[in-house]
Amino acid sequence: MKLLSSLDLCAAIECLLFVSHEPVTAEHLAEVLGVPVERIAELVAELAGRLEQRGLCVAELAGGYNLATRREYAQIVERFLEPAPERLSLAALETLAIIAYRQPITRPEIDELRGVNSSGVVTTLLEKGLLEIAGRKKVPGRPFLLRTTPQFLASFGLRDIEELPRLDELEARLLASGAVESDRPEARATQEDEQPSPTDETAQDQ
Repeated sequence: MKLLSSLDLCAAIECLLFVSHEPVTAEHLAEVLGVPVERIAELVAELAGRLEQRGLCVAELAGGYNLATRREYAQIVERFLEPAPERLSLAALETLAIIAYRQPITRPEIDELRGVNSSGVVTTLLEKGLLEIAGRKKVPGRPFLLRTTPQFLASFGLRDIEELPRLDELEARLLASGAVESDRPEARATQEDEQPSPTDETAQDQ
């Protein structure tokens, strides 16, 4: 591609990651830049080296690359972006963790594990783009199957689902980072749990 022959490919990748609102795959970068996909890892590593003394870094998330602010500047960025980023409740975190580790899973199966109705929590996580519907389970009632999304991976700094830590480590990490509310309610059944869910299409789902 003559257009890029005289340009700095690392700088070009930096531009692409900067303008993208979601992680960009190596295949997409290679296609846009007109270089072999095998070369992308080398170029990204070089870009990461150039950014070592900067406030930004290259993050590998959800099967692609993105530009992110370094963790040591997180509080400054959050202060600038006030109001504070929306947090997940512990009920939502618990539900999300169950789905992440047991996906695909139905909402009635989640209810059985949690011991409460999870309709409201599931609806919230679907609206946030952290979950998606992955078809229906072939059982009476045909309940929806739920799974996590690439946005879930990106939100929690994971390259793929295999990077998930143990459940207790995940909760401790998120509590420490402020990603979830620190107040654990005595009763798990909350108003959020009891709201109707778009996944409740049949009586057999209950």
